Amino acid sequence: MQDTVENKDNKRVIIIGGGPAGLTAAYQLCKENVEAVVLEKEPMVGGISKTINYKNYYFDLGGHRFFTKIKAVEEMWREILSDDFLRRKRLSRIYFNKKFFNYPLKPINALLGLGIWNSFLIFLSYLYAHTFPSKQEKTFDQWVSNRFGERLYRIFFKTYTEKVWGVPCNEIMAEWAAQRIKGLSLMRAVRSALIGKQNNIKTLIDAFDYPKLGPGMMWKAAADKVHGNGSEVLLSAEVEKILWTKDRIESLEIKLNGEKISVRGTHFISSMPIRELIQRFSPPAPQEVFKAANSLKYRDFLTVALIVNRRDVFPDNWIYIHDPSVKLGRIQNFKNWSPFMVPDPDKTCLGLEYFCFEGDELWRMSEQELIQFGKKELEALGLVKVSDVEDGKVVRVPKAYPVYDAYYRESLQIARQFLGKINNLQVIGRNGMHRYNNMDHSMLTAMFAVKNIMGEERNLWEINEEQEYHEERVEAPAKPAISDRVFTPVFARMDKLGLATALGSVSGLTIFIATLWLVIKGGEIIGPNLQLLGQYFIGYSVTVKGAFIGFAYGFFWGFLFGWLFAYLRNFSIGFFIYRVKKKAEMLSFRDFLEHY
Repeated sequence: MQDTVENKDNKRVIIIGGGPAGLTAAYQLCKENVEAVVLEKEPMVGGISKTINYKNYYFDLGGHRFFTKIKAVEEMWREILSDDFLRRKRLSRIYFNKKFFNYPLKPINALLGLGIWNSFLIFLSYLYAHTFPSKQEKTFDQWVSNRFGERLYRIFFKTYTEKVWGVPCNEIMAEWAAQRIKGLSLMRAVRSALIGKQNNIKTLIDAFDYPKLGPGMMWKAAADKVHGNGSEVLLSAEVEKILWTKDRIESLEIKLNGEKISVRGTHFISSMPIRELIQRFSPPAPQEVFKAANSLKYRDFLTVALIVNRRDVFPDNWIYIHDPSVKLGRIQNFKNWSPFMVPDPDKTCLGLEYFCFEGDELWRMSEQELIQFGKKELEALGLVKVSDVEDGKVVRVPKAYPVYDAYYRESLQIARQFLGKINNLQVIGRNGMHRYNNMDHSMLTAMFAVKNIMGEERNLWEINEEQEYHEERVEAPAKPAISDRVFTPVFARMDKLGLATALGSVSGLTIFIATLWLVIKGGEIIGPNLQLLGQYFIGYSVTVKGAFIGFAYGFFWGFLFGWLFAYLRNFSIGFFIYRVKKKAEMLSFRDFLEHY
């Protein structure tokens, strides 16, 4: 391996991490004729998006849908895999108390599964939450209870969420939940409710693309293309030291095939966990920064893949296990993701997902112990008999999820400030930024990092999980949809005082001018028809004095009618939007579950 290679700009970019973010950066650099060197500490690329091949049974480390609203990401996927995508229907349900529940909950499904009395109590709890909501929304339990009621939260969300994170829900920050749904446009939800075009809302999608041999197929192909363009992808290459001066990284010291090697570059991109990145700085980072980095926490993950001697187990792509009697969190049915993932159509490959901390009881179990444990939990749930399972494989994934605890924000800010002062380093991806990015947004951080190396100024930290404007940031700004321009003023709040004053003034002036005109016109009988107003407006007559009295009456009744009309109109529109918003939040929360 050479330390320097000449290219058109004398740039050499060292990329730490061979997952989606790192390989996206390398792929984009190849397009710019800039040499890249990818350092991946594992023996295969893909990171948490890799696909394992065990006896020709393919399984993911979790399921990875390929869906995005970012045009540049979509184009890259198509460039790399072309026709190797399958279009898949999504089916994912909640499994609780040995019953399957649709999400969002459907009335008949909920009644049959939960019972009439329990459903009634859930409804009362929901009404109470919206009548007397918690004034604070600092924690996850407060955030969910305010939207769905405490009873539904405890039945469906508390157990599962605590399985995922391993801490009580009142110690998880609400912003983690809120960021999963904040990109759902209320106006798009309203438009969807009126004209039925739900495909425009990302969180409501019911179909997605998927590589026929899993996401690892994408990243292996990407690595091959990077290598074919003159750059390098080094496997089992672990970064041991990051040698730096005041504001630059000079080189890396890595361990490759048992040898220590120095790697130099002009620019560096890292997708390794921020905690590990800062721990490897030599000389050490300032004590405050080192301490902050060490306080960042991660949730680890392991998959127990079981080969089941049954053609069909359940029709879902995946199911959530909300049953507190087992430790199992989620089950993937890989044959339902792609029929090519299973070599024998009479058999099924299930991925049992356990969330844990590295070093705890689950993590320390041997492979055979975990396989036996998984088999027993499946049988306890009534899904598969132990005797139906003929083989299995275990894969452990450390640092799968950055944890949003009560202290992470302050610690991350300190780490960001320190790293931001190093001119030739950029951090990307989920663990690289300690942000719960989806795959497409992790890729976008890599694309922006490359643009920065090529001379642009892009803020990677502006990229957030559900913000839709990023595709416009990459491409030309899009004009608002015609329906948005039509619906926005229609649903705008009406000014009660303004309408009431205007209508009162018009009504009063109409009577005032009509009365004066008839008085000036004169005649034997003045204004016989207008005189009838005297029956309703006490003291009114077709006289100059009556004109002023008529103005007062006209203004009063016009004002009252205008105020009531605006009030009732705002109330009815507000109630409609409230219903649409709640429905959209429920649908969006389903998508939020899918990103654990």
